Amino acid sequence: MKQITNSLVLLLLFSCSIAFAQEKYTLSGKITEASSNETLISVNVIIPELNTGAVTNEYGFYSITLPEGTYKVAVSYLGFTDVIETITLDKNTSKNFSLEESFENLDEIIITENIEKLNIKKPQMSVNALSSATIKDIPVVFGEADVIKAITLLPGVTNAGEGSSGFNVRGGAVDQNLILLDEATVFNSSHLFGFFSVFNPDAIKDIKLYKGGIPARYGGRVSSVLDIYQKEGNSKEFHMNGGIGIIASRLLAEGPIKKDKGSFLLGGRSSYAHLFLPLFDIDNKAYFYDLNTKLSYDLDDNNSIYLSGYFGRDVFSIADSFENTYGNTVVNFRWNHLFSDKLFSNMSLIYSDYYYGLKLNFVEFDWNSGIQNFNFKYDFKHYVADGFKLQYGINSMYYKFNPGEIEPSTPTSGINSFKLTDKYAFENSVYIDAEHKISDKLNLSYGLRLSSFLRLGQDQLNTYQNDQAVVFNDSFQIYQKATPTGSETYNRSHIIESFANLEPRASLAYQLNDDASIKASYNRMTQYLHLLSNTSSPTPLDVWTPSGKYVKPQLLDQVALGYFKSINEDKYSLEVETYYKKIQNRIDYIDGADLIANDAIEQVILNGEARAYGLEILFRKNQGRFKGWLAYTLSKSEQRTPGFTSSELGINNGNWYNTAYDKTHDISLTGSYDWNKKWNFSANFLFQTGQPTTYPNGQYVYNGVNIPSYSNRNADRLPAYHRLDFSANYTPKPDKTKGWQSYWVFSVYNAYNRRNAASITFGENRMTGTNEATRLAIFGLIPSVSYNFKF
Repeated sequence: MKQITNSLVLLLLFSCSIAFAQEKYTLSGKITEASSNETLISVNVIIPELNTGAVTNEYGFYSITLPEGTYKVAVSYLGFTDVIETITLDKNTSKNFSLEESFENLDEIIITENIEKLNIKKPQMSVNALSSATIKDIPVVFGEADVIKAITLLPGVTNAGEGSSGFNVRGGAVDQNLILLDEATVFNSSHLFGFFSVFNPDAIKDIKLYKGGIPARYGGRVSSVLDIYQKEGNSKEFHMNGGIGIIASRLLAEGPIKKDKGSFLLGGRSSYAHLFLPLFDIDNKAYFYDLNTKLSYDLDDNNSIYLSGYFGRDVFSIADSFENTYGNTVVNFRWNHLFSDKLFSNMSLIYSDYYYGLKLNFVEFDWNSGIQNFNFKYDFKHYVADGFKLQYGINSMYYKFNPGEIEPSTPTSGINSFKLTDKYAFENSVYIDAEHKISDKLNLSYGLRLSSFLRLGQDQLNTYQNDQAVVFNDSFQIYQKATPTGSETYNRSHIIESFANLEPRASLAYQLNDDASIKASYNRMTQYLHLLSNTSSPTPLDVWTPSGKYVKPQLLDQVALGYFKSINEDKYSLEVETYYKKIQNRIDYIDGADLIANDAIEQVILNGEARAYGLEILFRKNQGRFKGWLAYTLSKSEQRTPGFTSSELGINNGNWYNTAYDKTHDISLTGSYDWNKKWNFSANFLFQTGQPTTYPNGQYVYNGVNIPSYSNRNADRLPAYHRLDFSANYTPKPDKTKGWQSYWVFSVYNAYNRRNAASITFGENRMTGTNEATRLAIFGLIPSVSYNFKF
């Protein structure tokens, strides 16, 4: 026994000596832009001697734990001059870095280690990031830089065509995308029914699109996460920038509240094409305006507070008979706190509102609807050790859904007030994420999210026999609305229905060599909110509804496998991914479903399933005078709603059918060429398989009326979509870095005037009596010019 005790003592002493010999300390701090003191996201902090490093988080903070010693620290960020400093680490050290924008007339610091190779090691996959500068270089309609249009040039991302709202990711619906602006949910991302996005590129600092392998800190949607952060503003000096275009202009101001401590940002945009319509005796209007604002203040070295907001409205009217107003409002108060050099926290109080209103003067009533969201988040990032990081937190959201209400607009109106039943819900979640370096070749990321959803009491809820709100008519072989057997009224504190789901996430990266790796991921996600829309592209009139007694939450399982390669010192890069995802409880609609002003929406909804799979290829040229990428996606997106019993046919006879956003082939080629200091040229080409649709395949005569019969759901397609865009940026004084600086943007959208079909309708020619098809195209060739400035 004594011998064993002595052995344990010796082992303990040996372990202590090893620990002392390998004493470790933490290097941490913030990285900012030198000219504005703006924090920078995803900056690489590299220790070349140890072939390790860290990346700044969403708030510009980094932390890395290393053995005691003297090291070169290399800091690198795209578009900024690299910094290398020698640091002696003999205690926990706080070190902030300021990076200067890189200009051709500055001597660049060359780092022999390829910073970008660390991306090969990261387990994160199915993620695309775009800078504000890249977005501004992409030619778009009317010459206005657009975030949503830019991400549709990436693999796996499409939309329903020109003039359509939102975007589709990996065969998912528009409502399956979580869109965040400074952590606040944006329920409608489009201006003017999809011609513009609500995001002002001048105010945007960072954009990331997660298509798969989504970290556990995100939840509530099953297709993707578009995470956008606004700039904090310049805390060193006052600056303004803006642009004047053919149909819209923008202006942004930023400056210090207190130098190096606090800053403000205020930006606005507005379109004004409607002001010229009276010149042509047109009394219609169609315009938008929005406002971005942010206040930032560093209380001390460990505490910072932020107040950010967005307000946007669209107005569309036809003479004095009709006016449509809709838009988003979001406000977020954040508190960043540094508990230690290894523990960082962020607390957020968020309000989000989406409003939709109609004024129908010709029938003398107003219609209002919308959704409100109150959100509390508290997130922690814990740098436990070099090679092991934890991120964990809680999230609680309260929803109020206003499906619609009618109010008479004049005292003499014959319309009575009418209110659809408001709905309420409470969504909660806790999560933990881990980043774990197993070896020099193997890195893991894994996490778990526990979400719950409580459908709260409402004034009136229909009841049905056997709880079936939709019934199958055996005689006519169709689904019909069930007749309510009664209704129930609940107190607001009553829980009508509750759901709870575990959502595991995992991804890994295995490094084949210094330039290549393979990655794999799995994630399960739950979506408790549903956008009610039976059109191929959502409209502002579409409303959101929560899961409940008759509408079940959507459940996603997605797996992905990828190959990533850096070529010729990252001058080129190749990303190849394949994925498969399956969704349970995807809502479907009975034939002839009426979704507008329906107070019993459960009577037209069925729970089905969806699946999507595909192959994505992204080849990029990252350096040189010519830069750009080629993106190709081969994919399939299908949906099925079988019958609940053997006697029921289901939708489309219970067979799989193409979703409205299925695109077999999607190709985009994007390039930018710096001809000289003054001129930059950009172009992009798109090709997509035509959008699925349903055509009539025959007709019959009933009581002297021709009635068409239709093929299976989405069995047909519109013609293929393709177009070519060009733009040229001209900077008169490229070497000027202070005072008034400006540049011109000349662009041509749809250069060869392709009349892409937005829809094809069928009818009878009144002159000849024959059937005919009418093709609707929204855009042809559109030239534009804009003048942009800053000072």
